[in-house]
Amino acid sequence: MALGLLLASVACGGTERSKVTIMVPWSGTEFQAFYAVVKDFERGHPGIDVEPQVTRALTQQLDAAVGAGARPDLAVLPSVGAITKYRAEGALRKLDVDTRAYVQPFRALGMHGGEVYAVPVKADLKSLIWYDARSSEAPSPTWSGHHHWCLGLESGPTSGWPGADWIADLVLSEAGVDTYTDWASGDAEWAEGPVAEAWTAWGRLMGAGLKGATARNFRQAADSSDARGCSLSHGSLSAMPFDSTQVSDEQYTYVPSSRDALEVSADFVGKFTRNEGADAFIRYLASTEAQRTWVNQPGFAVSADRQVTEYDNATQGRIAGILRSPYFALCFSAADAMDPDVSAAFYRAVLDYANGKEPGPLLAALDKVQRQLGYLSAESAPTPLCSTPKPR
Repeated sequence: MALGLLLASVACGGTERSKVTIMVPWSGTEFQAFYAVVKDFERGHPGIDVEPQVTRALTQQLDAAVGAGARPDLAVLPSVGAITKYRAEGALRKLDVDTRAYVQPFRALGMHGGEVYAVPVKADLKSLIWYDARSSEAPSPTWSGHHHWCLGLESGPTSGWPGADWIADLVLSEAGVDTYTDWASGDAEWAEGPVAEAWTAWGRLMGAGLKGATARNFRQAADSSDARGCSLSHGSLSAMPFDSTQVSDEQYTYVPSSRDALEVSADFVGKFTRNEGADAFIRYLASTEAQRTWVNQPGFAVSADRQVTEYDNATQGRIAGILRSPYFALCFSAADAMDPDVSAAFYRAVLDYANGKEPGPLLAALDKVQRQLGYLSAESAPTPLCSTPKPR
């Protein structure tokens, strides 16, 4: 009996594992892809269990967890504004992670003062116009022509963001990188100039497509079986309802919405505790090995790691190639760069506009919100939101 107890004690001690919690917003195929990376990590680190905490209201739940002193070890940070906010509050911890393989501006926006605070584990190129090559010709990348656009604005707690991406893309393509950066950084008015013009241009472009858009899910809006008969969709590949067999030059394919400046975003991961297992996991997530696994799982993830060049899906691989190209300016989504409360007000204004409210009062209200909340000081603000392309 004594020998049995001793063996049991040794066995229990030998199987003791540490736990790493990570708060994530993904579901469906996006979560499946992430979980495949989790299982690969656990096989290589038998002493560590990774416990994902899935939530659609990530920003609100992370705020509550940080405020209550019940922080997860790691969390996905869905915007540059969130990274800046948590770092300025002292909630984010510095990371011992090498991000030199990541392209700009993805690498720079996870850093401050030469230190890494967040890793871009999943990238997106938002400035894409999708069409069915079997029934339509390639649309103009200059937004011209009469088209029936697919539009859905419903996305749970962040409903409205697809319209915010449209408006940001219009500001970027029509007014240029400098004006776009001024606006995203809080140095330009909403109610006048290029920003106001982009709102009205978006309204004209959508036309009847605005009707019912606030109740229509953003992913379902691009479903080809929808009886509305829309022909073009705007956004990242991961936001489309296609499966891997549909995305090809012969079926659903894309053109960039601009010839020189494109809107991007990323899901970053940051660390909130001293858990050493979390250090090991975030280093793995940032590795080229993990990124190669992730991009070839379901969900159409794209990596900002320039060493990840082999994609099973050729269309997905070409999108990743645009991120590595030196000839495009890549600018982070304006809403992602703003204070999270400003971006939330932006999304609500998009919904109100789509429901028929006049843009003037909505934009004046956004100017007021911006003045009240302000922006973080230059000392704590993120590095420039856009990369600088080489001349063609």
